[in-house]
Amino acid sequence: MVDWNLAVATATRLVRPGPEVSRDEARAVVAELRRHAKASEAHVREFTRLGTEEGHDTPVLVVDRPGWIRANVAGFREILRPLLDKMQERRGSTTGGAVMSAVGGKVTGVELGMLLSFLASRVLGQYETFAPATGDLPSGGSPGAPGGGRLLLVAPNIVHVERELDVDPHDFRLWVCLHEETHRTQFTAVPWLRDHLEGEIQSFLQETDVDPMTVLERVREAAQSLAGGRPEAEEDDGGRSLVEIVQTPAQREILGRLTAVMSLLEGHADFVMDGVGPDVVPSVGEIREKFQQRRAKGASRLDLALRKLLGMDAKLRQYRDGERFVRAVVDEVGMDGFNRVWTSPNTLPTKSEIAKPADWVARVHRRAE
Repeated sequence: MVDWNLAVATATRLVRPGPEVSRDEARAVVAELRRHAKASEAHVREFTRLGTEEGHDTPVLVVDRPGWIRANVAGFREILRPLLDKMQERRGSTTGGAVMSAVGGKVTGVELGMLLSFLASRVLGQYETFAPATGDLPSGGSPGAPGGGRLLLVAPNIVHVERELDVDPHDFRLWVCLHEETHRTQFTAVPWLRDHLEGEIQSFLQETDVDPMTVLERVREAAQSLAGGRPEAEEDDGGRSLVEIVQTPAQREILGRLTAVMSLLEGHADFVMDGVGPDVVPSVGEIREKFQQRRAKGASRLDLALRKLLGMDAKLRQYRDGERFVRAVVDEVGMDGFNRVWTSPNTLPTKSEIAKPADWVARVHRRAE
């Protein structure tokens, strides 16, 4: 159903080159990012009161844009395997199914490659929760176990943004590492979190209609509504992304829970980054202000259209809403009180509680008292 090798080849061919750096400068950047990632462990652990002195068993990998592409294709392949197997069985049982699968796989591979080439120049760092080991990119966990997790830092993108913002490069690199290290700490300090998130994603995928023609038709309808092809769609769809429009009612419920979890994780990382920042990043105020302006301004019309289509604007809202939730709860019950959020899936905030932190405090704290 997806030609993964073609996706990698397409993305690496189309991705824009990174900023110009000398070989010595590139080596210095990689070494500094590794040092900052290591130093961030202690900073994040002390501020959040999560984790242990033993550190993490997940690797930190400093990669270029093609390396990020290869890692994410491997991750997509792992998490989407059950859905694609079902679709393959459905298509393979029809006349001409094998031929259609081969042709469709090529088309999907090219489309995925184009998408990844767009994203590969924008991601600064990423904790890969579901990361199977590849030949050049190891993952954490026990040998041979899939999805052990790994932290990726995309060196050319970090250099590009620090130059664009005209900020202190050493401070900016540490600031980025603090955010990404928080994600690594979340998943390594909360053992059940990865399995819970994977279960929600698999439930979402299982609700997907596995008839390829039906899925294709819904994607076309969604694309037409986003392009203004149906005038009434603007009111009906409320400016939602392609991902949101193609859901079933059951998927909407699951997505609501996933949105709440992702808002929590992203907001917590932003909160920690800003909380630790003043003590270890001298120019954190300037970096934060310039970075927020960059987020708000966006880029070209094409970038804005793609961000809307892919739901990236929703991700920016997750940063803001989640950070407000974390800050409000910490102000109310302190860091230890906030950390009850990591007790079990039942103590995670709902989507409505992200918007109303007092409701979460009332449910988790006052009810327990």
